[in-house]
Amino acid sequence: MAPKERADAARNRRAILDATAALLAEHGADAVTMDRVAAAAGVGKGTIFHRFGSRAGLLHELVAESAVALMTAVAEGPPPLGPGAPAADRLPAFFAAMARLVIDNLALMEVYRSVPPHPRTGEFHIFWRAHITALLREARPDLDAETVGRLLLDSLAGRTVPDMVRSGSTERLLAAVDQQVRAVLNAP
Repeated sequence: MAPKERADAARNRRAILDATAALLAEHGADAVTMDRVAAAAGVGKGTIFHRFGSRAGLLHELVAESAVALMTAVAEGPPPLGPGAPAADRLPAFFAAMARLVIDNLALMEVYRSVPPHPRTGEFHIFWRAHITALLREARPDLDAETVGRLLLDSLAGRTVPDMVRSGSTERLLAAVDQQVRAVLNAP
């Protein structure tokens, strides 16, 4: 069992993550320096380095929070995102949630791609791919579920998502993601 986090450490962690997210949202990636985060969070720069190791570690922790929350919802949450619904309902629910995660964390995702990969990044991708592949195998056993699943997931990682969000077409993007997934599920 992991030791319980001290209350002050938990407060500092939350303040640091919130300050980082606010700086990203308000000023972009260039504003996320350890000095600025420390000032915005009301902590010493050493506290950030001690807790997160580096700017990359700090960014990873922000990404990990959203990823872990989605993983938990997929594994334990209510249907259709969580267990208990047919694969044909779960897959669109998953892609809607994943698209929303990317959209809601757009600035973070863009800067995160510019830092060295964190060891847990692979864990997240393995989880997403396995989940999508299992659902596709159930719903469409005639497909190469692994490859089709990767192609579907990769569609959220390109330039289309940020371009559409920045042009004010978020709802259109979400509708198209749903259409794409349903087209794969409903094809003969």
